[in-house]
Amino acid sequence: MMVPAEKELRAVLARFAEARIEHDVRPSGRSSAALEDVTYTLCVMTGCRDVEQALRTADLLMEQYRADRAVIAREGETLAA
Repeated sequence: MMVPAEKELRAVLARFAEARIEHDVRPSGRSSAALEDVTYTLCVMTGCRDVEQALRTADLLMEQYRADRAVIAREGETLAA
């Protein structure tokens, strides 16, 4: 699996949350189609077949991005010292 860029993954997760809320609050054909579209995109980005696994994978990727930033920050502090 190609790892998605953090910015793109965050954007798709935000779109997913918005579509999910919209569909739960005001279900319609339009909200259903929007949720299906962003679910498909999230699954493709994470290399998963279902949305639950895609969300778990996205969470793991976000944790990795945070850990990577922490390492970079520590390295920067070490170089500055």
